Order: sequence, then C-alpha cells, then structure tokens
Amino acid sequence: MTQGVGDLDLSVGYALKQAAVALRTAMDAGLRPLGLSVSQYSCLELLGQRPGLSAAELARGTFVTRQSMHAVLLGLEERGLLERAAAAPQGRALPTQLTQAGREILAQASGIVAAVEGRMTAALSAAEKRRLLADLAGCVAALSGDREE
Repeated sequence: MTQGVGDLDLSVGYALKQAAVALRTAMDAGLRPLGLSVSQYSCLELLGQRPGLSAAELARGTFVTRQSMHAVLLGLEERGLLERAAAAPQGRALPTQLTQAGREILAQASGIVAAVEGRMTAALSAAEKRRLLADLAGCVAALSGDREE
C-alpha cells in the first residue's frame, strides 16, 4: 500500500508549487504595465537569446502548448514586437525574430523579471543560490529520467 504526501508543510512538491505560483504572480504584476503576460515575456526572452526559433521550439521553451504559442506569437506580431519569415527556409517551421521594438520592450521586461527574481532570492547567499539552482536541476533530472543512479 502506498503512503500519501503527508503533512503539506513538509512536502517539497507543495513548496515548489507555492514558489512557482508566487513567482508567476509577481512576474504578472511586474509585466502588466508593459502589456505583457509571462508567456509573452518568456517568448521574447527566448527569441532575444536564440533568434530564429520556430513556434514549436518556442512552445517547448516556454512550457505552453503549440496552440497557445500560436496565440502568443500572433499577439506579439500584431504589436510589432516580432516578425516571422513569410516562407520557411527549410521544412515548414517559420523562424521568428525580435524587431527593434521587441528588443526594447524585452530590455525593460528583463529588468523587471530580474528584480522579481532578486526579491525572491534576496535572503540567499551566492553559494545558497548556486546550491538551490543545482538542487532544482537535480529534481528536474530525476523526474525526466536524465539522472544516472
């Protein structure tokens, strides 16, 4: 017989979910004056760091469905923040890149998100931040099957 989660105050998964929701809420509030959602910001950030990604690659990188990414891309394109090629250079994937306006709003949004993350980790030393990042990466690897045992 399996045992349940037990005391939620001692559940790592529950604490991670609380942290994720708090982070998302703070990012939403910070990005709202720019007229951006977290998904839109994430898309711009990925394109800023990796120009030319396809919609499918952006969907995977921002943790949304392909259908949701289509809506995100349309909204950002209508605002003039990104552009997609009219035809795919190979295959069917249309590469996407930021416009100058997209780069400008991304610079503002990145500062906002960095400030939110700074608030979230303000009580941690540099070593504790590195440890937290390593521990979270370990959790992802364990659940993804990427961890060697």
